[in-house]
Amino acid sequence: MNALQLEKLEEKIGYVFTDKDLLTLALTHSSYANEIKKRSHANNERLEFLGDAVLDMIVSEYMFVHFPEMPEGELTKLRAAIVCESSLAVLARKFDLGHFLRLGKGEETTGGRGRDSILADAFEAVIGAVCLDGGMEAVRVYILGFMVKQIEHTKSTFKNLDCKTHLQEVIQKISKVPLQYKIVDEQGPDHNKMFVSVVEHDGKVLGRGTGKSKKEAEQSAANNALEQMNG
Repeated sequence: MNALQLEKLEEKIGYVFTDKDLLTLALTHSSYANEIKKRSHANNERLEFLGDAVLDMIVSEYMFVHFPEMPEGELTKLRAAIVCESSLAVLARKFDLGHFLRLGKGEETTGGRGRDSILADAFEAVIGAVCLDGGMEAVRVYILGFMVKQIEHTKSTFKNLDCKTHLQEVIQKISKVPLQYKIVDEQGPDHNKMFVSVVEHDGKVLGRGTGKSKKEAEQSAANNALEQMNG
């Protein structure tokens, strides 16, 4: 990737890197690194790990300060809606991030440039790169520059969805396979019974929860799944 391309991307994302190599690394998918036989960590996965944590923290801090009356459960659901894979992919597309990715030939030919998972990971990797390049204050300014509008918009359309409904909406964006809830255990005496539920998607357990009723246990499992999906 040449200097002109990096400059164009910096203009789109609104941040100029001191260390251009960090931005290049943030755009490097593992398929590209493997193809050119770079060392195993010469891709954006570690930066994505950092960016995911930083994004969660900055968004959580903003909501904690600006939504003082919102209880913990609602904060969790709102954050899950804001930083879920599909939402981050939308933001990545606004920055045309897919155009600048370095992908292996296999990912290129199978539509990797437009895949939500790859776009969302790269988006978080760029956040990680900004954090390392400019420090926490710089990355806070960078994130809030585009995320405040996203947070406020999501909150304004967020109608206190129950966790099961919200999880269903998240899954429907990426798959047509329906969710399944199962009561896998019952604990305690009849007058004080606790139910244990899991929620599965395509044979994989997404979340687990308990409750005093089957419905409450399913809601808890759905909330756990949302938390797991948004790390």
